[in-house]
Amino acid sequence: MQNWLEEMFKVKKPFIGMCHLLPLPGDPYYSDGDLKQVIEWAKRDLMALQNGGVDGVLFSNEFSMPYVTKVPTVTVACMARIIGELRTYIKVPFGVDVLWDPIATLDLAVAVDAYFVREVFSGVYASDFGLWNLNFGEVARHRRAIGAQKVRLLFNIVPESARYLADREPVEIAKSTVFNHRPDALCVSGLTAGVPANTSTLQKIKEVLPDVIIFANTGVCIENVEEIIRVADGAIVGTAFKYDKRFENHVDENRVKELMDKVKSLRART
Repeated sequence: MQNWLEEMFKVKKPFIGMCHLLPLPGDPYYSDGDLKQVIEWAKRDLMALQNGGVDGVLFSNEFSMPYVTKVPTVTVACMARIIGELRTYIKVPFGVDVLWDPIATLDLAVAVDAYFVREVFSGVYASDFGLWNLNFGEVARHRRAIGAQKVRLLFNIVPESARYLADREPVEIAKSTVFNHRPDALCVSGLTAGVPANTSTLQKIKEVLPDVIIFANTGVCIENVEEIIRVADGAIVGTAFKYDKRFENHVDENRVKELMDKVKSLRART
């Protein structure tokens, strides 16, 4: 199952950098009338991530707060334009995530030829944005209908700012998700962006599902990367790459390089 990961990223245990998009048209905090600013912000972060040495990039409408579970068409259209304008600058495998709408995420992936997507695809949750009810059977059929079978699916099984309504442990959720939905990888998160995933949870899931790809999805930083890389098959990094490690700031190329140099050193030992 891990063959696709190394084939795509050309390394073991790839680290994917987040390219967080500023608020978009229709979002409450959009700066009216200037999508070019959003594009320039994204381009600067993309270049910093790539120059710093990440193995892949994930584009997400991270600043479209407060999030909705069914995004308007304008969000997908604007994200497609942004990624389209940046396409010639993208030098690594990239993915997309339209928070928090799996159908829209797959639609965007097809439009921009993304390699992978990350989303919450299944489960019922009590969340900061209301009751969150997902049916992966519907998503899987939509994926087939739009010809997105080659897009790799990274399932976030511990979604941020939400809790599974059923009293189930993450290991149980991981096992049933793999059995029922056949994900390409599982992502384990902390409470919010920048909050580390529980390493013991990562370890337990990996022990019961040794052949399944497991990503640490939040909170990976230079202080815990050695522990994370020992357990997980890869990581998705956002906040730790930013100036002063602040969620709302630009990506700091020096921070990216510092962490990725350590990652490459750790990978060389395995």
